[in-house]
Amino acid sequence: MTSQATPQRNTAVESTGPATADRFSAAWFRDQLIRHAMVVVMLLIIAYFSYRSARFSTPDNLQTIAVAAAPFALIALGQTLVILTGGIDLSVGSIIALSAMSAAATVKGHPERLWLCVLVAMVVGLAAGSINGFLVSKVNVPPFIATLGMLTTASGLAYVIGHGAPINGLPTDFGKIANNQILGLQIPVVVMIVGIIAFALMMTRTSYGMRIYAVGGNPVAAQIAGVKTGRVLFSVYALSGLLAGLSGVMLASRVISGPPNLGEGYELDAIAAVVIGGASLLGGRGSVWGTALGLLLIQTLNNGLDILVVPAYWQSVIKGVLIVAAVAVDVWSARRRV
Repeated sequence: MTSQATPQRNTAVESTGPATADRFSAAWFRDQLIRHAMVVVMLLIIAYFSYRSARFSTPDNLQTIAVAAAPFALIALGQTLVILTGGIDLSVGSIIALSAMSAAATVKGHPERLWLCVLVAMVVGLAAGSINGFLVSKVNVPPFIATLGMLTTASGLAYVIGHGAPINGLPTDFGKIANNQILGLQIPVVVMIVGIIAFALMMTRTSYGMRIYAVGGNPVAAQIAGVKTGRVLFSVYALSGLLAGLSGVMLASRVISGPPNLGEGYELDAIAAVVIGGASLLGGRGSVWGTALGLLLIQTLNNGLDILVVPAYWQSVIKGVLIVAAVAVDVWSARRRV
């Protein structure tokens, strides 16, 4: 009995030895760097800006980055859901403006009811997103065309509400929505953290999240498997609009005003955050945590370049190169895993 047991123990030791060595080999480290390329880039950016400016790594500046990222986080979360289904939402920037103007007009008429302006902004965003969802899921309008139409329509309605001008003279209490603090953090930052965690859990722990991935991966197969693809598509655009509405009221509260051009170009930054985070524009691949990383990378880059007084046009060039590089690395790493 003893002579049989000893060889078994030796075999076990011999089989685990090479596996452990392979795990920490040069090829393993190279694979980990490729898989987590954006994390490495993020750490390098933080190290560079911290070296160039002592102001960058201060607590006050880190809080500034978080506050700036919060409204973008909401629309990036909505954009993540849309892109995971293989679509795109170009209208979120204009929905932000429309919701902000609606909230500003509401609080000007009812200055004592802050909750009402938040509700109005969210309902307006939900309505706009639902129209997008209806056009995409029921009328079969391509997402690019449907949301492009909503982009121009919502932008025009924002100017209509303000009669072509910003809505100013709002009560100072309107600023409490974005500037008050909970546990030492400003409300938008708290909303961002809660939103990221909630959506991450939804996408990984619920059947709804699995359906979104299924629709983006193969809509025909998903429909055959019993997934109501039309409902899923409608819901993601509706959620995207709702989050844009909430983002709009927070941005308007920050400046205590209702600019009709608020949110202009924000949709591009949201799409960039999702793509940099590793999502595929073809759908079916991506994550909320990846989007959060992409968002923080963009906001950190913006903040650091501003501190170093880099001209705005060079900032655009750098962000453009970063987006293309992120997609290239993602495609390359995907091919290596096949």
